[in-house]
Formats: sequence, structure tokens, C-alpha cells
Amino acid sequence: MEIGILGAGRVGLVLAALVRAAGHQALVAASGDPQHIEAAVSVAAPGARAVWAHEAASASVVLLAVPITKAHALPAAALAGRIVVDTMNYWWETDGHRPDLADPTTSTSETVARWLPSARVVKALNHASVWELENLGRPAGDPERRAIAVAGDDAVAVETVCELVDSLGFDPVRAGRLAEGVRFEPHTEAFGADAVAADLRALLDRFWDSQRGRVVARARAASAP
Repeated sequence: MEIGILGAGRVGLVLAALVRAAGHQALVAASGDPQHIEAAVSVAAPGARAVWAHEAASASVVLLAVPITKAHALPAAALAGRIVVDTMNYWWETDGHRPDLADPTTSTSETVARWLPSARVVKALNHASVWELENLGRPAGDPERRAIAVAGDDAVAVETVCELVDSLGFDPVRAGRLAEGVRFEPHTEAFGADAVAADLRALLDRFWDSQRGRVVARARAASAP
């Protein structure tokens, strides 16, 4: 696959390294001139290319690895029709108070999808720590292989992202529609769990019985017409 990565911070560069190790093309972009990130990209992910944002956005699959508060400024027109993987998380401690992102009646990925209305948004790779991504990828069939949850409304896009996750060294666990991304956002049991597939499924399944699940359920019940 040709994978575009929007974001050249630590997460973006780790994802670029995984993409290259899996044999895919990696196009990495920051917000400005690609010359400013060429050295970092070449060291972190040999063979990856530093490009302009519109070039990364034209890849067959695009990974979003920018601060979520900057996602509304992404090139929505360039991402139209693309499979866009939301790897981002909302942290009020660093992102500031954002009612649109803190709203328990929706998931942050649904908000991102509203910012990118023509993109085929899939939630994945957000709940794994950078350390897990760097160190815990394993071949298929390894009993210690960790799992990554994948949620989205476009069935073809979800399957494509599952194939990508598998190639990166992790078992994809289909979590349902994009709204179900709420089950592996920060402050859930699945977030940062470094779990194998069976354990991750169990964590996702019991979300609604967890403290965070009850908060979300109450908020959604109160907002229902």
C-alpha cells in the first residue's frame, strides 16, 4: 500500500517506521516545507519520503497523527474519498477544554468525520502506546501478538485498515461502527491495555458496565429525543 502520514511528531514517525518495515510506501508530511522534516524522517523510517501535506493526503490510506485540536484544519478536499485512519486522542490536560471533543454523546472520531465529511474515516491505532507500537509487533499466529481495535462505517475501508494493521504486526479486532470508537478512547479499560485479541474483545465487550461506559450511557440517554 501507499500510506500517507499527516504528522511528523513521535507518533507519526513511529507509524512511518512500522509502515516501512511492513514493506509499504510511506509519505510523511508536517504542516510546512518537507525539507524541515527530511532528516528526522530518514533516520526514523529509512525509505520513507518527506512530502507536502497534499501529497500525503493523496495516498490510498492516510493516517492522522496530528494533535486532534488541529484536525479541523486538515485538507478536507484532498482527503475526500480517501480511507482516513484516525489515530488521534483528546487530552483536555494538553488540548484545553473542548466541549465538542469532550462530548460523551458522541465519539471523537465522529467529530473528526464531521470535519472531513467526504473522507472514509476509520478509528484505529489510537489506544496503543508508542512503546507498544515500537516493541510489540509480532508475526501472525504468535500467541503474544497484541491487538488493535478498528471501528468504522465503511465496510471496505474497515477491511483495508484491518489488513494494514495485520501487516504492521498486530491482530485487528473489529469493534463495529465508528461510534463504537468511544469504547477505546482515553479513560477506557481498552486504552493502553497492550492486550492480545481475546482480552481486547473482552475489554470492549464490558465497556458499558465500566464507569466510563455508565457516564456515556447516561449522557446519551439524557440527550435522546
